[in-house]
Amino acid sequence: MPRGLARTVLVSLAPAAVFAVAWLRLESPVDRPLDVVVVIALALLPALVRPLAARIVSALAMAVLGAWLAYGLAPWHPLHFLGTLGSRFSNGFLDFYDVKTPFDARVYADMRAVVLTAIFAFALACAVAVAERRAVAALLVLLVGAGWPATLTGPSGGLVVGALILLAALAVLAGLSLRTLPRAVVPVAGALLAAALAASTSAAVAKGGIVRWQRWNVHALVAPVSVSFVWDGQYAGLHWPRKRTTVLEVKAPKRSLFWRAAVLDDFSGTQWYEGAPLNGDALEPASLHPVRQDVRILALADTRLVGASVPVRYDAGDAPIVTEPGAASLPSGLTYGFEYTVWSDAPQPTAAQLERSKPRYPTELIEPDTFLDVEPGVTMPPFGRPRHTTSPIGRLALRVAAGARTPYAAAAALESWFRRTGGFTYTDTPPSASLASFILHTRAGYCQHFAGAMALMLRYLGVPARVAVGFSSGAYDAKSGTWRVTDHDAHAWVEAWFRGYGWLPFDPTPAARPERGELSAPYALPTAATGGAGPAGPKHRGVGISVAVQVAHRHGETPNARSAATPAVRSRHVPAPHGSLLGLLALVLAGVAAAIALAKLAVRARRYATRDPRRVAAACRQELSDYLVDQRVDAARSATLHELGALLVRELAVEADAFVAAASAARFGPPAQAAASARAARRELRLVVRGLRRRLRVRDRVRGTLSLRSLGLTA
Repeated sequence: MPRGLARTVLVSLAPAAVFAVAWLRLESPVDRPLDVVVVIALALLPALVRPLAARIVSALAMAVLGAWLAYGLAPWHPLHFLGTLGSRFSNGFLDFYDVKTPFDARVYADMRAVVLTAIFAFALACAVAVAERRAVAALLVLLVGAGWPATLTGPSGGLVVGALILLAALAVLAGLSLRTLPRAVVPVAGALLAAALAASTSAAVAKGGIVRWQRWNVHALVAPVSVSFVWDGQYAGLHWPRKRTTVLEVKAPKRSLFWRAAVLDDFSGTQWYEGAPLNGDALEPASLHPVRQDVRILALADTRLVGASVPVRYDAGDAPIVTEPGAASLPSGLTYGFEYTVWSDAPQPTAAQLERSKPRYPTELIEPDTFLDVEPGVTMPPFGRPRHTTSPIGRLALRVAAGARTPYAAAAALESWFRRTGGFTYTDTPPSASLASFILHTRAGYCQHFAGAMALMLRYLGVPARVAVGFSSGAYDAKSGTWRVTDHDAHAWVEAWFRGYGWLPFDPTPAARPERGELSAPYALPTAATGGAGPAGPKHRGVGISVAVQVAHRHGETPNARSAATPAVRSRHVPAPHGSLLGLLALVLAGVAAAIALAKLAVRARRYATRDPRRVAAACRQELSDYLVDQRVDAARSATLHELGALLVRELAVEADAFVAAASAARFGPPAQAAASARAARRELRLVVRGLRRRLRVRDRVRGTLSLRSLGLTA
């Protein structure tokens, strides 16, 4: 490899390594580090190609290969490649405003792709600047490309990142220097260190005073809400938010189903709760045509993955989900945009088929500590066997289901009793927080009361039952084939086990607001099963009468407080940020500019720190030469005083005869007049510089002030 190309590679490697370290700190754990090495190699290759046209083509080719690696998109379908690339990059970039860092790359694949894109882009830009010997441009890319991600992880490890930025900056300066580094580099290096530390460990960053950018409301999304009260099985009352929040979207068939998140299969004697997985949870029928749903989380603050009816299989890509029979969770918490696919068993037996389902239950369902426990240590016999109970709730269950000869008839009788004939009413503020009091006395409550009471009474009758929690179906958009589910659809219902069909849902909760509409049950509940006491529903459909299962929650069920355990942070109502990332970067750039200007002042002051008129004259010549070099007049580097005067007239149309005469007299004239001539030279130099500033555009003056050419740090 030619010496110049080798120098470009060696100088570019230091910033590239710093970019990788700074951006990979956003991941935990770091996923596939070899991909980062490949991305850096792709980014450095265009810097080795000449001329400019070939370099541009090479950069585009490497960008396509990098996108293929980062996003997994095949480039031979250009339209699909570009469209999907833009969408995934946008989603991944916006996720940085909603997901706390460090993030899990197995969950947030688009965020991981954005990290690889950033490493590639900054490494490429820096390598090209190095290849063109543009030290200032390379340093700016380094500061932005490494300082920006440093602001996203807070103060932890920031000092290390700042030190790495400084070392990489010194490597760039040393690698691009045309001569021995002057002493003025020391204050420049100190300023770079201060700028790096400001970008990574400043108190403003640590306290979120400037870069609380993960709380910026960039796309007006709402805060995630929790429905944890549903999982808790509490009966003390509910307080609904006025505003509905759409918590998830489900692309699924146009069939009303419950979206289940968890089951409460343990009863403590006073309330239901989510216990350890039981063997009976896996007793589901092997459906030949499971229902597929593609779920997208919008604003659900929880860890549980939601699926229709009885979920049997999940696919969340590389996300580290934890699965158990009929349920799955993401321990790190659900966040906006998280997508997964779930397949569910959702049988639709007719009433006649359920009537023929015999109460022959597997041992896993009826053994102690499973699905027939009515209180700790008390297990009821299966349906159809003699039973005796002194419990008022148990005796009431026997009265309500009197005459029921099948488990299905018993379930239909209880559901009808709760919904129509038992004198129950729906209320968010129940008069009692006791489940027993709700059943025996007050008969006023919300879905947790109704579901918990029916499941308990089914167990007293010998029918394996449990409480399921999640959401009712929500609103269906026929155009997109998507269900939109809000926090107001949060719900609890009953699941009872039937031989040949597994766990089937029943909803005993009466309608709270009939204008909301109804949700069709997944199977028919005939009035004949309960002696004509079945719930009202549509006219005959096949065998028996289909039931319209009322959506239990017309107000929704979400506590006011958001779950603190949820890592997602998207907020519409957040304090206004105290500053911006652009402000921080502007501060860093201002610090770099000030450092360069101070370094030049220090060099000039050191030259004039003498009483020797001849050295003062030499300093005047060097000052004017540096000024012209910074304006890209390279001929001024070794020009004499008279040649400098000619350059000024030719290049910038500025006369400098008086300065040339005074400086020449101070340097070569009689010693007695040298001091006066030196003072005159400095005075005339100020006039020349003033004339130059009037001739130059503001852009050129700024560029000259920031140029490192006069310091010998660029070509």
